[in-house]
Amino acid sequence: MVLDYTNSIPLHIQLKEAIEKEIFEGSYQVKIPSERVLMDEYYVSRSTVRQAVDQLVRDGIVEKRPGKGTFIILRPVSDWLGNLNSTSEVVESMGMKERIKLVKAEIISLDDSLKERTGLDQAYHFMRIRYANHTPIGIERHYYPVDLGNRFVQFDLNKEAFYDLLERELGVKAFDADQLIKAGTISGQDAALLHVPIHSSILKTERLITDVNGEFIEFEDACYRADMYSFKINLSRKSH
Repeated sequence: MVLDYTNSIPLHIQLKEAIEKEIFEGSYQVKIPSERVLMDEYYVSRSTVRQAVDQLVRDGIVEKRPGKGTFIILRPVSDWLGNLNSTSEVVESMGMKERIKLVKAEIISLDDSLKERTGLDQAYHFMRIRYANHTPIGIERHYYPVDLGNRFVQFDLNKEAFYDLLERELGVKAFDADQLIKAGTISGQDAALLHVPIHSSILKTERLITDVNGEFIEFEDACYRADMYSFKINLSRKSH
């Protein structure tokens, strides 16, 4: 496999991205190939390989184990059920770097299914990709009343968490949520965004948020990589 020597992107960055792609597509599952194998496969120098691997280490995707190789350490995000936290809060609480990419922000007419869930004919739709340590872990589609959406777009939604904006800027201090979690498979477009094969297993979540008076605030339809996101709940058995 030959990298593009005419590209302005440095070779070690191209190699780093190529290795990431192999990891995300499942070609490398436990560890990545040795320096010699990567040098021969991509026709690059040892220093280029080392720069690429060092960047993967800094991004938290792999770790070097002396005498054993370089192992993949994608760390699943674990969310506690029972707490209404944003994905940003969950990722950051685990000591990982969180990043958001806004893909869409638009006013749309809702289909019958969304009308039933939200009670709206039109909504402001936001679609965002979530990252943990530079790894895409989920796609979130949010539906808000148009007046709320018009206020949200005044902010940088590549950085801000919706829940923070609701509380800090919009004065919504208390809200409740009903959430459904189920298994599913991912479509072609979403699979490409998350760097996983089509029909990979995912966790699908639906969350309906209302304010303290029971008024609709948000409906969220999201999917998360099953290998990168899990939910936990604390259970206890009482004696009888």
